[in-house]
Amino acid sequence: MAKNHHLVCLLFFLTAAAVAATVSAAAANLTAYEMLERYKFPRGILPQGVQRYLLRPDGSFEVFFSGSGCEFRVGGRYLLRYERRIAGTARAGSIRGLQGVSVKVLFVWLGINEVDRAGDQLSFHVGPLAASFPLRKFAVSPRCRCGFDCATAGDAAVAAS
Repeated sequence: MAKNHHLVCLLFFLTAAAVAATVSAAAANLTAYEMLERYKFPRGILPQGVQRYLLRPDGSFEVFFSGSGCEFRVGGRYLLRYERRIAGTARAGSIRGLQGVSVKVLFVWLGINEVDRAGDQLSFHVGPLAASFPLRKFAVSPRCRCGFDCATAGDAAVAAS
């Protein structure tokens, strides 16, 4: 009887390991932006330039950018900074324990530690404070230095020539 119990445990472990390996292999073929969409987030919460990412079965992740990271303005009001490495734990519609993303408020950089999706709104949490924005504003990934306004600036330069 004990041998059967050990065999069942071994089969369960091997099956779980095979499923985890399959999930990891499937995730390896998806971009970080596509993985965001699987977690019910728009790709635009992550700027262009991801070099690589790691996603573990428990939802914890790490995303790596080249150089020193990425900074850009949002709506002329907020300056955002993504460090070279960002990390956190993702669940459908929720990112917790976010590290490496900060916003400049007045003269101080504050870490964004949580992002939640509720319907068509995204809420970014800085400690006990939160700011919400329409989901549609994050349909496209921003570019470092110029943010979401890159295409507008480029279009204006082309139109002026």
